[in-house]
Amino acid sequence: MFRLSVLYFLIGVLMGQYMSQAQDYVLTGVHVHINLIGWVSFALAGVIYKLYPDAANNWMAKGHFWLHTIGLPLFMYALAQYIQGADFAGFVAFGMMMSYAIILGVVLFVINVFVNVKD
Repeated sequence: MFRLSVLYFLIGVLMGQYMSQAQDYVLTGVHVHINLIGWVSFALAGVIYKLYPDAANNWMAKGHFWLHTIGLPLFMYALAQYIQGADFAGFVAFGMMMSYAIILGVVLFVINVFVNVKD
């Protein structure tokens, strides 16, 4: 998880640099989501899973990981296409539905923390 988060960090920084140099901020929403959901949220979850092995070694952690890992890139691609006025509405709609996969992953993470993270 932590390794993926630093890749999202790199992608977010490169996107920000490109947008700044090109003075093109159309994809600001994608940039923000990649930084917050990809970099920050994934990194913090990775740290929590490292500190609390009981939380890391169960089906909720695996579900969180896979829903987040599959959902985020598909959602970001669809969001970018939507922002730019894509014609192929079917894939965009599917990709936008991936936001629900991310939400479900976050719900699993929250339940997992409440059940398995103990002082």
